[in-house]
Amino acid sequence: MYYLCLAIRLLLIGVFSVATWGKLRHRSAFREFVRSVAGLRLFPAGLSTAIAVSVIAAEAGSVVLLAIPAAPAVTGVGFALAGCVLAAFGAGILASRRGGARVACRCFGTKGVVLGKPHIIRNLLLAALAAVGLLAVLTGTTPSSLHPGGTAIAALAAGVGGLLVVRLDDLLALIAPTADPRTGSPTADRSFR
Repeated sequence: MYYLCLAIRLLLIGVFSVATWGKLRHRSAFREFVRSVAGLRLFPAGLSTAIAVSVIAAEAGSVVLLAIPAAPAVTGVGFALAGCVLAAFGAGILASRRGGARVACRCFGTKGVVLGKPHIIRNLLLAALAAVGLLAVLTGTTPSSLHPGGTAIAALAAGVGGLLVVRLDDLLALIAPTADPRTGSPTADRSFR
């Protein structure tokens, strides 16, 4: 169970690190993220910047808490925070879609496709993984000595999983691209309703 927990920790650290960096890498990325938060129409427009800053702080906080290896209680709080943030993302996207909003995914700071079911599923699966990680921390299953092979496999699994999560929109576009029926060219909305 320890190596599963390690893989989940590394996966969440990677995903939230890319998300935080993507939104903060330059001013225009942050401004676009604030606009996407406003576009969700879940909060008064005047709170968009505060909500965006809170999201980034929660993502960065998750990274810091999950990165402290020798403190299981801190790691547990990191898993709990990450799980709550991811569940809130999933619920927010669902509520926004039901309210008729069509907002581009700025989860990783880049211009993405319109938020939809794949993003909800991604966030809820990551939240479930955070819950598994929290359970592993609570059960206290730490081996007396770490095996380099187990650590390497956990790191490799986290790296591959993180890459799949971060590039989800691109992967889905390869599987099921949509085209404008008038021009035949790809459209910006691949939300897979």
